[in-house]
Amino acid sequence: MASEFLLEILTPERSFFCESIVSVIFPTEDGQMSIQKNHESEVVTVVPGEVKINTGKKWLMCSVAEGFLEIRPDETIMFTQAAEWPEEIDVKRAERAKERAEERLRQRRSEQEYRRNKIALARAMARLSLTKRKTTL
Repeated sequence: MASEFLLEILTPERSFFCESIVSVIFPTEDGQMSIQKNHESEVVTVVPGEVKINTGKKWLMCSVAEGFLEIRPDETIMFTQAAEWPEEIDVKRAERAKERAEERLRQRRSEQEYRRNKIALARAMARLSLTKRKTTL
């Protein structure tokens, strides 16, 4: 049996996930990163996208917003603005959010608004991508 460690995903509203798992794959600014038990301690920035969780029995997928991940050898804690399972995502709302973000990006306002709209677009696209699968890996 593979070595397990505790993964906790926290949002401002709730404790989204808290279980012992085998590995987790999550989005960073440099691409995807995978964590397993006894990983070296560090803090990593999380960008909007899909998180894949290997429980040892099955793979689970969820969508997360921006945040950061604190890695310790026996536990990993993700702090994110939002986290959703595929069945929790309102597809029509995500499509509207994507359209709004695309329109705001075309308007080319301040650098801060540009960054904020890129994050909003990335989150909407990750949510939509996850709802198209709606299955575990």
